[in-house]
Amino acid sequence: MELSEFIFDYYKYPVIPVKFYFDGKETPFIDALLDSGGDFIVIPKPIAQYLGLKLKKAGSVDTAGGETMLYKAILNMIIGKKNACRTYKDIEIHVSGRNDIPVLLGRHPIFEDYEIIFQKKNNKLILRFFSP
Repeated sequence: MELSEFIFDYYKYPVIPVKFYFDGKETPFIDALLDSGGDFIVIPKPIAQYLGLKLKKAGSVDTAGGETMLYKAILNMIIGKKNACRTYKDIEIHVSGRNDIPVLLGRHPIFEDYEIIFQKKNNKLILRFFSP
């Protein structure tokens, strides 16, 4: 079921459950860190390898953890929970050459599709879909 609003628990970090799938393989739901400072979705290389993604070199980047190689790939992503979710098909993501990073949800496409409300006092993270 596609929803126009999601409400997630928000304690230490703003995390959103996501599931990735590609070519018949899928991950379980994973807590992904909402990253307002990032431009795009980044996943660690082991997830890409598990899914069998076709990687294309995108270049190297400097991060807080040091320099790493980035790759691009296309996959499908579900955000939300099992019975309340939104699917993104054929989206471009980046894959980090590092194994020690969490899944990062950058501004594209989440911040483009949702108004994001942080209610730290109420321990809630709200995503409200923009209607065109």
